[in-house]
Amino acid sequence: MKKKKVNLRDLKPNSKEPQSQDGAQDHSGNSSQIKAYIPAIISFTMLIIGIGLDYFDVTFFKDWIRITWYGIAYLPVGLPVVKAGWESIKKGDVFTEFLLMSIATIGAFAIGEYPEGVAVMLFYAVGELFQNAAVNRAKGNIKALLDVRPNEARVYRNNDYISVSPETVAIGEKVQVRVGEKIPLDGILLSEKGSFNTAALTGESKPDTIVKGEKVFSGTINLDGVIEIETTKEFKDSSIARILDMVQNATARKSKTELFIRKFARIYTPIVVFLAIALTILPYFFVSDYVFREWLYRALIFLVISCPCALVISIPLGYFGGLGAASKNGILFKGASFLDEMTRVTTVVMDKTGTVTKGVFKIKDVVISSGSLSEPEMMKYLMAMEEQSTHPIARAIMEHKADGDSFQASEVSEIAGKGLKGTVNGKTVLVGNKALMTSNNLEVPVEADNIVESIVMISIEGKLAGYVTIADELKDDAHQAIKQIRESGISKIIMLSGDKDSITQQVAKELGMDWAKGGLLPEDKLNEVEKLMSANNNKLAFIGDGINDAPVLAASDVGVAMGGLGSDVAIETADVIIQTDQPSKFAKAVKIGRSTRRIVWQNIGLAFGVKAVVLILGAGGVATMWEAVFADVGVALLAILNAVRLQNMKWK
Repeated sequence: MKKKKVNLRDLKPNSKEPQSQDGAQDHSGNSSQIKAYIPAIISFTMLIIGIGLDYFDVTFFKDWIRITWYGIAYLPVGLPVVKAGWESIKKGDVFTEFLLMSIATIGAFAIGEYPEGVAVMLFYAVGELFQNAAVNRAKGNIKALLDVRPNEARVYRNNDYISVSPETVAIGEKVQVRVGEKIPLDGILLSEKGSFNTAALTGESKPDTIVKGEKVFSGTINLDGVIEIETTKEFKDSSIARILDMVQNATARKSKTELFIRKFARIYTPIVVFLAIALTILPYFFVSDYVFREWLYRALIFLVISCPCALVISIPLGYFGGLGAASKNGILFKGASFLDEMTRVTTVVMDKTGTVTKGVFKIKDVVISSGSLSEPEMMKYLMAMEEQSTHPIARAIMEHKADGDSFQASEVSEIAGKGLKGTVNGKTVLVGNKALMTSNNLEVPVEADNIVESIVMISIEGKLAGYVTIADELKDDAHQAIKQIRESGISKIIMLSGDKDSITQQVAKELGMDWAKGGLLPEDKLNEVEKLMSANNNKLAFIGDGINDAPVLAASDVGVAMGGLGSDVAIETADVIIQTDQPSKFAKAVKIGRSTRRIVWQNIGLAFGVKAVVLILGAGGVATMWEAVFADVGVALLAILNAVRLQNMKWK
């Protein structure tokens, strides 16, 4: 499904603000901020002067002079709202808060309540300005990502380094990055080593050391010496560009709560308009001392109170705060809807390799079966074969140090699911698992069957020469991750892995998971997850590495990609990206989601509660326009202050 592109620079906090308020939504500097408040300052000054003249009963401040004075005071703040209401009506959107505020304030003028008419519109306008400022602040963590976008690249062309736009650099070009500069594009480090600040991408401020041949990502900052990289992606496909695009799209994907409130406001607003009309007219038939002006005043109060500003602004503001807080902690949600989904998770399913383990294999033991070979000689045969493979286990074997000249392999072919066959020093060599050996009528040592770790066997000229065991390490925070997930209230933690079952069971037992299953192909994992999801009231999150686990990430209720920074598949299929590659961040994502949801529902309760009380008081003639202003603008500001708390929260 094609996603709608959203530009954060153009995003409005809410489409309902009058566009003529001169940049109220987005300020690029102090001058524009001050300019946005000028209309409110003018109206406020004239209102205070007018109230003072009324209080001291100044002789000349009567009749048309008084009406004109308050009318001029009303225009700076009222005209944009009335105009916005009219524009909405022309588009077929009749019942908006613009209409409510226009009817209420113009009605106040009609019954001679000029100061109250100006005050209601003034406080509404000031409230809108404060709301916009709060929304912009809530977007701060998200918008800050735009600042890490590299502006130039020093690329090697025509025997010299020249500065160009990153968008013009092709794959395979050599780029130089000086100390303190941002890496402009994803690439491979050509220099011997480098130290980088990856905070913009991962949320972690600890420097990351990269050695020659390893990947580097755009947006990270070079901390130590001039380095060179070879680009592997165009700028539009680079890590920082993808993350920016994903975060921008996240602001456009609304939660169910937010969508419900917006739909509710569309139904709620026309209802209160008709109720206000009824409150004005119906008492005529039931009240003996009916006074039209008095009941019209009550109806106008009713309209002001019923304005849904607090709901329509504070709820998206809460989700903006949640998305920003998550990104600051190295967690990217693809939409506000997933903040909500994360709070409902009851079952967590995890992959093993690359999720709770480092995915970096190392040789644990080397065992010689044939007395005719020394360990270094056997390893040379093994390394000559594995040099032809790109498997992680092959890379682990190639890191082994063997003295003397290396051997060369030829005629190497892969035997699917079993290993490799080839020729080394004129001898036929088989390298692979137990199945490869038994299929070639080779006897496997009994003790090899009891080895939990991955095992690579080698046969030379039809004789078993020996084997090596390969082990993967748990991530530093793996135990902490399981503990924190349980503390968050999630009852079931499961491991599904493509690695052999004995290893999977061992790791799951060490971490204290509920159960595990290994030896699974991607489609097997998908079947297992679908069975779990079919259970009643079971909300499932799958945490994987974002590459082999793409089908499960897409099918689960919440797909979480670990270390998905450089993974195209993770960006496309996962709902949540944990950039730091730390499984413990999942529990933090749950906590952020719950904090966001709690604040959103606090705001809903606050808005409905206060409005209900003041609506009843207004209908009964007890509340005045001033109480109505508090029920509308005051409650909205309280809700905003509550939502802003998200930006200062800390989650352990």
